Amino acid sequence: MSFREATPAQARVDLAAIRRNVELLKDRAPGAELMGAVKADAYGHGLVPVSKAVIEGGATRLGTAYVREGLALRAAGITVPVLSWILTPGEPLEEALLAGIELSASGAGRLEEVAAAARRTGRTAKTHLEADTGMSRGGAPLAAWPGLLAAAARLQAEGAIEVVGLWSHFACSDIPGHGSIDLQIDAYEAALKLAEQAGVSGSHVIRHLANSAAIVSLPRTHYDLVRPGIAMYGLSPIPEQGDFGLRQAMTLAARVALAKRVPEGSGVSYGHLYTTASESTLGLVPLGYADGILRHATGRAEVMAGGRRRQIVGRVCMDQFMIDVGDDPLDDGDEVILFGPGDGGEPTCQEWADNLGTITHEIVTRLGARVPRVYEGAGA
Repeated sequence: MSFREATPAQARVDLAAIRRNVELLKDRAPGAELMGAVKADAYGHGLVPVSKAVIEGGATRLGTAYVREGLALRAAGITVPVLSWILTPGEPLEEALLAGIELSASGAGRLEEVAAAARRTGRTAKTHLEADTGMSRGGAPLAAWPGLLAAAARLQAEGAIEVVGLWSHFACSDIPGHGSIDLQIDAYEAALKLAEQAGVSGSHVIRHLANSAAIVSLPRTHYDLVRPGIAMYGLSPIPEQGDFGLRQAMTLAARVALAKRVPEGSGVSYGHLYTTASESTLGLVPLGYADGILRHATGRAEVMAGGRRRQIVGRVCMDQFMIDVGDDPLDDGDEVILFGPGDGGEPTCQEWADNLGTITHEIVTRLGARVPRVYEGAGA
């Protein structure tokens, strides 16, 4: 579609694609609930509209990194269970409990803070306990796991908390055959057994381990619930194995702010890293590193303009970058597609990630707030 608003650039988000992606992922994990990871403004796609589409696609729960993200969902009228899993000292735990947000704990100290908030509010805190099974990031190391379980059992008997989930996270599920995968599964199974022995497990407690990559490649890790993130947005969790039938939801587009002829030998942008080989038409695209276009996209990333792919030439600036279209026609206001699903031959987000030596997660989540999200698809 063309621009619907008088803006220099826009990110078009296909909500129908997101709903369909969620449906495909649910089909990959029959019998398991699906918790859509909508942290980081739904991976840059827009928290509230995307969360509603994810629920329409079949998600029964949502996951956020921070409590404030969960509170934003509640403020928008979203009522499904929400888990927020990164708790730092001073988080608004009382507000979270009053909003019915489930919380994660990785240590006895944080669990005590959650219990204290529960006592102050009179609300039992629905709590997920996270085990560190080998990522060495969040979660209680297995050596500390029994202590966390003992504290949880005591606080649960008091009525301050209710353990509703036991979970962990993969480090290398996107690297098929990596030696850590089986080790982490074994460690998670051991953590579950210890929880059962401590009396904080049971049929009502949700076991969850699988992220996007594990959903499509490790069916034995689906347990009671799966937690897709990047795959919901149509970006492959294991790119070397294809797209798994997913459809990229975001198209990033801009309008040429200025098209002009310049002579042969013209240095372009800061540092004159690029010089025109002949008289050429340059196009100024109004997106830059303040909008999330990585500075080292200079000379590496391509866009679609005038029906052909063009390389970014000259240094990417804070608010703009340049393309060289040679003698091809280009006018002020012409559309430039940075990336999209590839239907029209435009670069995809995966191509941008590959060319810049990063992952698609970084490309979409870096997109700045001054780029409006425009929603497409049924129900947009």
